[in-house]
Amino acid sequence: MNRICELFGIRYPIVAGGMVWCSGWRLASAVSNCGGLGLIGAGSMHPETLQEHIRKCKAATDKPFGVNVPLLYPEPEAIMKIIADEEVPVVFTSAGNPKTWTPFLHGRGIKVAHVVSSSRFARKCEDAGVDAVVAEGFEAGGHNGREETTTMCLIPEVRKAIRLPLIAAGGIGSGATMLAAMALGAEGVQIGTRFALTEESSASEEFKSFCTGLGEGDTFLMLKKLSPTRLARNPFFQQVSEAESRGADKDELAGLLGRGRAKKGIFEGDLENGELEIGQNVSQFNEILPVATVMESIVGEYNRLAGSIGPF
Repeated sequence: MNRICELFGIRYPIVAGGMVWCSGWRLASAVSNCGGLGLIGAGSMHPETLQEHIRKCKAATDKPFGVNVPLLYPEPEAIMKIIADEEVPVVFTSAGNPKTWTPFLHGRGIKVAHVVSSSRFARKCEDAGVDAVVAEGFEAGGHNGREETTTMCLIPEVRKAIRLPLIAAGGIGSGATMLAAMALGAEGVQIGTRFALTEESSASEEFKSFCTGLGEGDTFLMLKKLSPTRLARNPFFQQVSEAESRGADKDELAGLLGRGRAKKGIFEGDLENGELEIGQNVSQFNEILPVATVMESIVGEYNRLAGSIGPF
């Protein structure tokens, strides 16, 4: 049996990324109801908001779901207490040290996966005792690793480095790209952008519509002096690009970024002043579909291609 499916108790080894301002209870429950693992994105939620989403997700699905927790965000203690009290079965951690919370979560019977961008950090995850590793390539939207390693290069390196179940992320949004990741050594995939552009995503309709019009090469990795972030072109992007071109330091970039830029762009639909985080594969998706249709397409294409590819 597939180790990711067995670990999380799911039918398909497909995880919906816990994306800020996109991954609320509607998206998480929809993916879980279709046989994948839906994640609630705690990075854009105060503790009381997260608790509300967890409870609504429980009411909407009887299947396993999880919460994604960026460890460098505020209030991790309150977030983890709510997760434990609400008996969430799975937590994906990122942007921090997996040793910090893995023992606490394991002590409450919660499965833990951690997101990395290099084989070196994957080995640290194994040492920390996590249950699975998500290796995320340079193509991914939002916050990214400094290594700028593509998914196709990263997955084989991580596969050689660890024995844990491995989930591939970054640039995956179809059955074909899922099959490619599995051929490289992954046992499951985490998909962000394709699920961000679904009917159940909590992103604004303005953001979704804008993203379906993006073409190849319309996203770039920016803000490398702060935290590398993949952004789509818009007026705010141009401000960042001009500042970086003239050598702006970390303080100036932090001032330009300010607070709430991602919420403004993704959740509120301010396409002029918002930070529009989206993956490099966004050009492949030109319509907003229900999660059920997306899942059916991914699984169908995967099975069709897996059965048609034979030896030379």
